[in-house]
Amino acid sequence: MSTPIQKLFDLSGKNALITGGSRGLGLQIAEALGEAGAKIMLTSRKAADLEEAAAHLQDRGIDTRWIAADASDPAQVKRVVDETLQRLGEIDILVNNAGATWGAPAEDYPLEAWDKVMNLNIRSVFLFSQAVGKASMIPRKSGRIINVASIAGLNGSADVEFIAYGTSKGAVVNFTRTLAGEWGEHGITVNALAPGFFPSKMTQGVLATFGVDKLASHAPLNRLGDDDDLKGAALLFASAAGKHITGQILAIDGGVSAVHGGG
Repeated sequence: MSTPIQKLFDLSGKNALITGGSRGLGLQIAEALGEAGAKIMLTSRKAADLEEAAAHLQDRGIDTRWIAADASDPAQVKRVVDETLQRLGEIDILVNNAGATWGAPAEDYPLEAWDKVMNLNIRSVFLFSQAVGKASMIPRKSGRIINVASIAGLNGSADVEFIAYGTSKGAVVNFTRTLAGEWGEHGITVNALAPGFFPSKMTQGVLATFGVDKLASHAPLNRLGDDDDLKGAALLFASAAGKHITGQILAIDGGVSAVHGGG
């Protein structure tokens, strides 16, 4: 007998840990999962940003807590996971969203910048996935991991100089596929969202350089992403509605990757 559609998307009784959850795309995903009934644990580096984000979510009726930590530091990742388990119980949904970028020509790219971007954008995804998998998901044979990649991980760019960012997001794409293959036997799904351009603190430099209209013109839908455009896909991957979907990369980019390659 089939399940009613509302129940398939219902996250009541589920707990979600969201990295980089204090603003931008992470906060948008937190809104979606929280409004569907999940309890939310946010983590990012800055306590003030987390406090503001938690208050915003609580004003929307979402049960929210937070922990300040550096997602690229193994000891701090372990602390976040241990504390989340203590405060929420289990972790049903992990959203790996923490990320950074740095613009410079490849021939002059600083090693320090390369390491910073790679450590946050892909090392943290591995660290959190491993820690949450071992501590909560594998023992229960259940879990949803959602990685935030980017269309920058699907193809290169002649205009935007982001060698470390593009490389790290390409790694997130294949990390997602590889982990999905390994952990399917444990009942864990692993999928990735690949956003195009969304106005955010991270993209403000590119938006200022090229302009909203020019960037939007690359998309068949002739628009950038907005405050709602990740919500449906995130909820699909997080809920029972997506229980037979794993190892997939979903571009949410207004069609950019469909006409400019990648996928």
